[in-house]
Parts: sequence; structure tokens; C-alpha cells
Amino acid sequence: MKAFSMSPAPHIHSGASTSRVMLDVVIALLPASVAAVAIFGIKALWIILACVIGAVVSEALFNMCTGRKQTIGDMSAVVTGLLLALNLSTNVPLWQCVVGAAFAIIVVKCLFGGLGCNFANPAITARVFMLITFSAVAGGSTELYSGATPLELLGTEGAAIPGMGAMFLGTYGGAIGETSSVALLIGFAYLLVRKVISWHIPVVFIGTVFVLTFIAGGANFALYQILAGGLFIGAIFMATDYVTSPITKKGKVIFAVGCGVITFIVRYFCAYPEGVSFSILIMNLFVPIIERFSRNIPLGGGK
Repeated sequence: MKAFSMSPAPHIHSGASTSRVMLDVVIALLPASVAAVAIFGIKALWIILACVIGAVVSEALFNMCTGRKQTIGDMSAVVTGLLLALNLSTNVPLWQCVVGAAFAIIVVKCLFGGLGCNFANPAITARVFMLITFSAVAGGSTELYSGATPLELLGTEGAAIPGMGAMFLGTYGGAIGETSSVALLIGFAYLLVRKVISWHIPVVFIGTVFVLTFIAGGANFALYQILAGGLFIGAIFMATDYVTSPITKKGKVIFAVGCGVITFIVRYFCAYPEGVSFSILIMNLFVPIIERFSRNIPLGGGK
């Protein structure tokens, strides 16, 4: 009898290796990365390099020190570093980028057993860690626009906010990878075509925020809320993480609605202007419960 082995998805019968899936995510993030450098300048490139190199080196050193098999070839560390970088601003010192990347890989990922065993998305957890620990993580400036981010301006009476064209292209202040909605949507389309993710979490997450903000403030307010901040990058690239999101379609919808509701509550009722990172992290913790109550029951299997 052949021995059975257990490992995190994707499995061999899926036709996709972990490294192939991660490469697809990197390719999908390229438009946002290029837009970040084009809009924010060379500093954005240094931030990307610092986070990616910091993540890869951290995983390599951890594996060496603990005697584990080297895993940097699966490219998951590259994806974590890239996602973290795109969620930071140009104001973040490079040493803080390295610290954040090391926290994501060592504390959130490796100490829990590596890829497939982490309880939350490493990049989003590291961003929250940096928001709490350091300053100037989320806000940012460009040569075209400087000062507060659009979400901060929406809460300031009489403040001039960017037009819809600027919001769609991303020529305003914020984290380097969150501003260009068109670049993120190109990446979303690529992931759908490659069947790396399904539409359920991104569409329901963004749709929930839109509906709630439309009720609260009307159509223009709702459009600004979905285009501003980290909603697109969070919903498309971070909430859809295989390890920390539900497997079933019903579970994905429940998870996405929860993320949308929490994002709206933080943005609308709290002093903090952005809620995407906190919403994803909080809902990551509820994934085991969501999985339990949304799993498919075989015919005649009972509960």
C-alpha cells in the first residue's frame, strides 16, 4: 500500500504548483508596481526591493537556522514582500520595510509552520504591525498631489478632493500600490483568466462597501470610498489568500461581507480613515468558524 502524504494546496492533481500560482500573482501585481514607480518615483522602487529582499532573506535565514528545507523557491516570500511594499507609503524608511518584511515571514508565517499553516495573511498582518509600531506607513505624497489621502479629505469639511479621473488612475497620495485602480483591475482580470482566484471575495467585498457607503452618503461618496484607500488591492490580492480565506463559495461570500462591513464601520464611525487591513485580519481569525458552518455536506452524510 502506498503511503499518503498531506500538504497545503494547491495539490498535484490541480495542475498548478505553488510556485506557478505565486508567479501568476507576481505577474498580476506588475501593473500596480509599474504604476507605483511611475507615480511615486524611484523611492517606490527602493521600497519594493527592500520588502521583497527582506522577505526572501528572512525566510532563507530562518530555514538555515532551524535546519528546515529551503522554501524560497516557491516564491511565496516574494509575493509577501511585494504585497507589503505596495501597502506602504513613500515616507517609510527602508529599514522599517525590512523589519516589516521580516515580521511577516518569521513571526506570521514561519513560526506557525510555513506556507499553508499561517493563521492570517502575512503581508496584511505585517502592515497592521507597522501601522501600530511606526508612523507614516499608509499616507504618502506624489509630485502631482501631496498632503492628506482622499479618505482623510473626505472627513474634512470643505477640503478639495481629487477628481474621479485622478482616483481611477491613481495620481494622488496614499500607499504606493493602492492608488491606481486601473492597474489593480488589470491584475484582477489576469488572475480571473488564469483561474488563480474566483470573483466571489473581491466583488462581494467591494460591493458591500459600496452599498453601505451609498446608503450612508450617496453615489459619489460610495464611488470615492471604493476607489480610495486599499480596498481594491486588499479585496483582490490579500483577502483571496488561499490559506487564510474560506474554500467554499458560501464561505467566501460570508467572509467578504464581513470584511466589507468591518471596513465600512472603521471608515465611517471611527477616527481612523482606513479599515481594509483590520477587516481582513479580523475575518482571517474567523475563517475556521466560517469553514465549519459553510462546508458542503455529502448527500446522506448528515451534519
